[in-house]
Amino acid sequence: MSKLQSVRGMQDVLPGDSARWRWVEDRVADVLDRFGYRQIRMPLLEDTRLFARGVGETSDIVEKEMYTFDDRGGDSVTLRPEGTAGCVRVCEQHGLLYNQTQRLWYRGPMFRYERPQKGRYRQFEQIGVECFGLAGPDIDFELLQLTAELWRVLGVDQAVRLELNTLGTSEARSAWRGALVDYLRPFEAELDEDSRRRLERNPLRIFDSKVERTREIIAGAPTFDHWLDADSRAHFEHLQERLAGAGIAAVINPMLVRGLDYYSRTVFEWTTEALGAQGTVCGGGRYDGLVELLGGRPTPGIGFAMGIDRLLLLAQACASLPEDIDRAVDAYLVPMEDAASGAAFELAGHLRSALPRLRVQVHCGGGKVKARMKR
Repeated sequence: MSKLQSVRGMQDVLPGDSARWRWVEDRVADVLDRFGYRQIRMPLLEDTRLFARGVGETSDIVEKEMYTFDDRGGDSVTLRPEGTAGCVRVCEQHGLLYNQTQRLWYRGPMFRYERPQKGRYRQFEQIGVECFGLAGPDIDFELLQLTAELWRVLGVDQAVRLELNTLGTSEARSAWRGALVDYLRPFEAELDEDSRRRLERNPLRIFDSKVERTREIIAGAPTFDHWLDADSRAHFEHLQERLAGAGIAAVINPMLVRGLDYYSRTVFEWTTEALGAQGTVCGGGRYDGLVELLGGRPTPGIGFAMGIDRLLLLAQACASLPEDIDRAVDAYLVPMEDAASGAAFELAGHLRSALPRLRVQVHCGGGKVKARMKR
């Protein structure tokens, strides 16, 4: 019988790599704790309708990338491809949004059927942060300040830059959408296949295209600035003032639209040139209409997500990981004969109690003194 291999796009994290993952995760969790964010845990499986309605039926995730199947009861379920819609479902189901604000975070595996490549897998670990009930630009600033602190703690702050844009209200985007379609229609035959399909269903998504000719065409498209509503403009300007006051540099990128239907107003990405073509390490934005779309009361929301795989690659590229991160033990107790094993285990217990961060192992498996010392 041939040896079984992991499913394509699913990764095994071995002990050495696991120690590096934990180093990243622990530091992210510490920063989130210091900012007063509380962790929640969500199921891997959700009702497929949650993502079709929340993420958007015209998004690449719903159209091409979800792991969806019927369970034994005949219900359509999906392995979660992202965390925001599930987080909204949790908050609504358990009454966390009624007359309350929430600052939450989560981590765990997400699943998308896309082409595996360096730093991108079909099962990938993600950390997400979501805030509900806060409409002003101050919470937008807090999230960007939080991420800037994350980069400092991880030792990668010199390798990332912040890109910002605003998508305004749904009414403003609708007006822009019409102008965009009018501009793109004469170029339809020159667009790539995905962009031609998006032209009818969601033309803003064409800004996500990586095809060179399409990007050349879209570079001349009418910009959103002409249709941006006054409240969104004031919101965005206030955010930029806060960032400048805090010394957080940002680049305004009018082509930044993000890949999900629920975004509105502020959107952002932290990007790097240290990882080649896959340059985004963190992305997010506002989704003020999502809670209502999923059946709740109108509730403002904002959040971001980042892949642990990508953070680890960036930390390695910046040489910020400790050299001894993979050491197995600090102290190894070797009883010279089997009769001394009981005392060795007792001593190990005392050491672990007195020095909780010390990694202590006791020799097991017997053997002669030379073999024990060699171990």
